[in-house]
Amino acid sequence: QPQLVESGGGLVQPGGSLRLSCVASGFDLHYYAIVWFRQAPGKEREGVSCISSSGDKTNYTDSAKGRFTISRDTAKNTVLMQMNSLRPEDTAVYSCAAVHRFRSGADCTNTLVSDSAVNYWGKGTLVTVSS
Repeated sequence: QPQLVESGGGLVQPGGSLRLSCVASGFDLHYYAIVWFRQAPGKEREGVSCISSSGDKTNYTDSAKGRFTISRDTAKNTVLMQMNSLRPEDTAVYSCAAVHRFRSGADCTNTLVSDSAVNYWGKGTLVTVSS
């Protein structure tokens, strides 16, 4: 059964850091791009970062550029997102999603990946940035 499981969320003070993990099982991560989405209360879900199936292309939404870094360890079937200089507006549920490399958005030209392109979703992990 294909599955994505996120971890690493929690409560952090403004300016702090967190590292989110997305572990894949039941499918071969080599063939999938991974997109991190987030959804804050009362707001639409947005793509935050994207890494291509080969790992050679990454992209970030403007608010994450320079602060977040996405990476993948295919041997461990894991994608990480390091988040630094966190702000209260980063508070959200963060979910990872797998997009097959032949589907729209998998090239990570941007983080505007539609829900219909996603093959598998994780359930999410809550990040709260507050003093």
